[in-house]
Amino acid sequence: MLVDASAATPPAIRPASRQRLSAAALADLCERAGRGDERAWRALVNEFSGVVWAIARAHGLGAADAADVMQETFLRFVENLQRLRDPQRAGAWLATTARRQCLAVLRHRARVLPGDVPDAVPDDTPGVEIDLITAERDEALWRAFERLSQRDRALLRLLIVEPAPPYEEVGAALGMPIGSIGPTRARALERLRRHARQLGVLDQLSLGVA
Repeated sequence: MLVDASAATPPAIRPASRQRLSAAALADLCERAGRGDERAWRALVNEFSGVVWAIARAHGLGAADAADVMQETFLRFVENLQRLRDPQRAGAWLATTARRQCLAVLRHRARVLPGDVPDAVPDDTPGVEIDLITAERDEALWRAFERLSQRDRALLRLLIVEPAPPYEEVGAALGMPIGSIGPTRARALERLRRHARQLGVLDQLSLGVA
């Protein structure tokens, strides 16, 4: 295999209009990448790096640990690419693998630093959250966002990734039943609006999410 996982760096900000690859295009990229096509591999990383990064951040990992999770996740992906029977499930495979890598990091942290919890890790980089928190409203909306539970923050981070991940990937990333994602999202957004209203910023902010 000529390709490696070095392309799996934290994702750059992507246009909000970017759409997911079609099933045919994804299958083609997986087949070419499995044969060692570097350009196809980098296209796959570009397609899924946002959701893998969001999963790591949703688990409360800092930037360094999140980058390590991305590297390990894509390394495992390239090692298993030729055995992937259904390319359309590549995103769900990556989401599940990323979640397992995050949990491994957290277990290791718990052994090394007893009492350390994900909520204690500061969210000090915008990452994929930039679509939710834009330059002119970041301070006020972050205050409202930080009042949400870890579960709410994790879900909203994943649902603002571009291109938007399907619920199958979100469920795999967070260990949630697919049927509960929509209602949970709606309740999380309502809580975010309520916190923003309490802070007196709702009238000045467009949350950018429905």
